[in-house]
Amino acid sequence: MMILGLVRWMQPVHGYDVRRELLSWSADKWANVQPGSIYHALRKLTEEGLLRAVATEQVGARPARTTYEVTTKGDDEFETLLRNHWWNISEPADPFVAAFSFLPAMPRAEAAAALRNRANLLRAGVESMRASLESDWVRNRKPTHVGWMFELWSARAEAEMSWCERIAERIDSGVSYLPAELDEAQGWPGWRDGVEPTESE
Repeated sequence: MMILGLVRWMQPVHGYDVRRELLSWSADKWANVQPGSIYHALRKLTEEGLLRAVATEQVGARPARTTYEVTTKGDDEFETLLRNHWWNISEPADPFVAAFSFLPAMPRAEAAAALRNRANLLRAGVESMRASLESDWVRNRKPTHVGWMFELWSARAEAEMSWCERIAERIDSGVSYLPAELDEAQGWPGWRDGVEPTESE
C-alpha cells in the first residue's frame, strides 16, 4: 500500500524518488518496506496492472529511470487497502510474542532482566520520539499527522514498558507459570521454570 500510495501522490514519479521519499519517512522501520525491494515492487505492481510505466529515460552514464503512474485499477486497489487498514485491526507479527510464549525455557533471573532491558530500550525510543516531536523537523517541516503518528508510537511503547516492568516483578516474585490444575497434568511438567520435558512427556 505504501508504494502504491506514494506513486499515486507523487505521479508521474521515478522509482528513485519513491525510494527517497520512503527512506525520509523511515518506512523501512515501521512499514516493513525495505529499500532494496522498492524497484522490484514497482515492477510487480506494473505487471499486475496497478501501475503503468509512462516513460523511461537515461541521462549520460546514469542508469535508466522509469516514470510510473497509477492506473484506474491501482486507484481502486489503493482505496480498498486504505480503508481496510483504517476500519479493521490487524495485529503485526512480533517475534517477541513468539519468544515470550516459551517463557519457562528462560531462567527466571534472565527473563526478568530481559524484560527490564526491553523496557529501557522502549524508554529510549520514547525519549527520542519526544525530542523529535519538539524539533523544528517535525513541527515545521512535516505534515501535522506525522507528529500524531509519533504520539501513537509513544503511547504504545509506554504501555509495553509498564507491562514489561510489571511482568518482570511477577517473575521475580516466583509466581508459578502454570495454574494449579495443570501443574501435575500430563504434558505440562516441562513448562515449569526451565525444566526440560522428558521423552515420556
